[in-house]
Amino acid sequence: MNAIEVNGLDKSFGDTIALAGLDFQVTEGEIFALVGPDGAGKSTTMRMLAGIMRPSAGSATVLGFDTVREAEALKEQIGYMSQRFGLYPDLRVEENLHFYADIYGVPRKGREDKIDRLLAFSNMKPFKKRLAGNLSGGMKQKLGLACALIHTPRVLLLDEPTNGVDPVSRRDFWRILYGLLKQGVTILVSTAYLDEAERATRVGLLHHGSLLAIDTPEGLKGLIEGDLLEVRADRPRAAAAVLRAALPECAVTLFGERVHVVTDNPERARATIKATLEREGMDITSVQPAAPSLEDVFVSVLTQENRKNDHARAN
Repeated sequence: MNAIEVNGLDKSFGDTIALAGLDFQVTEGEIFALVGPDGAGKSTTMRMLAGIMRPSAGSATVLGFDTVREAEALKEQIGYMSQRFGLYPDLRVEENLHFYADIYGVPRKGREDKIDRLLAFSNMKPFKKRLAGNLSGGMKQKLGLACALIHTPRVLLLDEPTNGVDPVSRRDFWRILYGLLKQGVTILVSTAYLDEAERATRVGLLHHGSLLAIDTPEGLKGLIEGDLLEVRADRPRAAAAVLRAALPECAVTLFGERVHVVTDNPERARATIKATLEREGMDITSVQPAAPSLEDVFVSVLTQENRKNDHARAN
């Protein structure tokens, strides 16, 4: 059964198109990651699913509730955590939880036990007396999640919950999400971190308000047309720049100290890579096949999409 259904969702702000005919479903008991760069339409999608923004066209339901006609009833069933979740810095951790419990009408009876469980679940119990304004970024996000869970929602909508959070806190946050999944909570999370999306059950690649592809992380990796070569050289940023010029038909992406090249002809590409970098006076450590990441998939699918659009415009 689907917990979330999105059908032909459009949203425009004046002449700006934020979403264009969005279609996807999230089944009960899964973590679905909506992935894309800034401006892709992730936050707009989340706001409409939370019932706080109306679509220009199309429809969406969450747990069977229409997000426009039944928005108020829907809000009692979901937990929504925006990018700037409204924690109160002058309130202690436990006071923030009580505040949100009051908003959601959580009964006083049994509330303390529920708050203790949420604090223990998120490893926040030692900090229950600390002012929210004195928490680290990762701890604020965990407190925000605990506040979103105070009324025991069946669906969680998390809009870039780990944006700007350190890698260790990001890992801890996802550990908490897996714990919620075991409790039967359905989770839709948006993120710009493609490595993070690898942990989701399914992933939707969003770009300019349109979904390029939806599948499991492994299924998406099968969309890459060609082979992936990983290049290690002494000046990776400069290497990526010259390889983009030398291999215009390939998808070339910089990954920290490595350069990834997706090619239909790995042998010819390998020769071009070596010749180009040697001509530029760069020291080459290795050029070898590698397993693709979701970032490689996104770049490859986007490159394919741009080629199709260029071909359509040319004809």
